[in-house]
Amino acid sequence: MSTTFSVVIRDALESDIEQCLALDRRYETECVWQMTLFEEVGQWQASFKRENLPRKIELEYPVDEHRLRAALPADHCFLVAQDRDSDEVLGYLTMSNQPPHRIALIHDLLVAREYRGHGIGTRLLKVARNWAREHDLWQLMVEVQTKNYPGITFCQAAGFSFCGFNDHYFLNQDIAVFFSQSLR
Repeated sequence: MSTTFSVVIRDALESDIEQCLALDRRYETECVWQMTLFEEVGQWQASFKRENLPRKIELEYPVDEHRLRAALPADHCFLVAQDRDSDEVLGYLTMSNQPPHRIALIHDLLVAREYRGHGIGTRLLKVARNWAREHDLWQLMVEVQTKNYPGITFCQAAGFSFCGFNDHYFLNQDIAVFFSQSLR
């Protein structure tokens, strides 16, 4: 693998979907966010705790062709990071526009395993922020699985703050945690 490449961030085309689906989406983690719900009369309490696993595990980021296709219309945002020389797709970001709440919700932010650590995810996020501002959105949110600890730490390092969860959010019934950042 070459460590020098020139990356272009651009709007995705339908023809990019096949390459996006084929990216190496595996990641390793040694910890997860463990959620505990407490319910008493008149009170609910949710707690999230970083839990170390007994050993490092390899997981796959879930991709959904339908979700990618849904992000193609102009009122949504689907960006690809492409190698300028080879035209290879290195990563992508999908984001929906929630105008009534002035929120842009990032559904996917994936960089192929072999290209992580080169700032590609950060560049995708920067272009997504600009897109959201241009569409008069005030808040940027990201959804992440509780077992995607590398994704959670990326969000925190990018200045996002925890803002909520959904117990059975993903198609596989995994828990989603949400992080947000003001665009104003």
